[in-house]
Amino acid sequence: MKSKTGPIKTVSMLILILLSGFFTYLLIISPGKPEKIKDAEGNTLPNSLSEKTFIQIGGVRQGMFIRSADTSNPVLLFLHGGPGFPNYFLFDKYRPGLEDFFTVCYWEQRGGGLSYSKSVSPESMNLNQLASDAIEVTNYLRKRFSKEKIFIMAWSGGTSFAIPAIETAPELFHAYIAMGQLTNQPASEQIAFEYITKQLEASGDRKGLKQLEKFNNLSDQKSLIEFYNSGIRDHLMHKLGIGTMRQMRSVVKGIFLPVWACRAYTLMEKYKLWKAKIVFLPGTTLKTQTLEINFDKAYPELQIPVFFVCGKYDLTVNADLTKDYYLQLKAPFKRFYLFEHSAHAPLFEERDKFRQIIKNDILPFATAATI
Repeated sequence: MKSKTGPIKTVSMLILILLSGFFTYLLIISPGKPEKIKDAEGNTLPNSLSEKTFIQIGGVRQGMFIRSADTSNPVLLFLHGGPGFPNYFLFDKYRPGLEDFFTVCYWEQRGGGLSYSKSVSPESMNLNQLASDAIEVTNYLRKRFSKEKIFIMAWSGGTSFAIPAIETAPELFHAYIAMGQLTNQPASEQIAFEYITKQLEASGDRKGLKQLEKFNNLSDQKSLIEFYNSGIRDHLMHKLGIGTMRQMRSVVKGIFLPVWACRAYTLMEKYKLWKAKIVFLPGTTLKTQTLEINFDKAYPELQIPVFFVCGKYDLTVNADLTKDYYLQLKAPFKRFYLFEHSAHAPLFEERDKFRQIIKNDILPFATAATI
């Protein structure tokens, strides 16, 4: 009888070689440094900045990327979505060019990405703390770049604490740019659920309908929270083109793989980003806190100029509800923009239109005042 030990050892060795090669590849594409900002000839721009840095915010070591084609430009603090899940890898992939207009701080919020550590307690993961952290980061940027005021931009879940931060300290900001402004998220989830159900029924997708069965009563708070936090929701939204981007039909191809391909993170930082997303954040109530706020009632007025940006096909945060909030909102100046070919990320999906809005409508609110 011939021994099977030889073939088994050969297969095991091949698997080991493949895993070793894959790990080596991940290390190679994970140098952990953001790319320098260069001109058309490949030369680093003389007054540019591209760095990853860590500072103490709210008693916790927190990380951020700061990038600028010219550090004399106005400063912009970007609050990513989730809340808690950083989006810098998407900026790295799609290159919308905010750095052409601003010195941009891509701050990664406590408990997520660069700012995930064991020192962050689940109890500290609340919107009030994030708003306080945002003000602290703002003051760090004002001091570092000698600016009296900065711009603040928030995306999706980031808008849930951007507005409280602005209400607390409006004197710190030129203007607020909101992409996918949360308003009444329980109503938004109900609209999305009904749309998804109709689309699956029309296409005869029995598997998708079966997945939705356990969420068939979103008027029940428990069912609503489960749906809002479920991977099924994200999967079906992307499959139907109403998730992150109109053309992003897979969470794996559109989100998971680009994180691992982003060279600005080390391999350990990528691991921690996903550990925070999968292990730590679900153990907090941070995301579900956004279900408890009705923004048109809680924040009917802001003291700074406001720009709301929405994608026509966005059902992650319903664009019609955001428009309703915009119409009621009192502000010294306000504008609403509907992007006809976008879902949840017009900044990436209709880049040129977004850049024109920045150049023509938003930048004029900057001042030359320094401190």
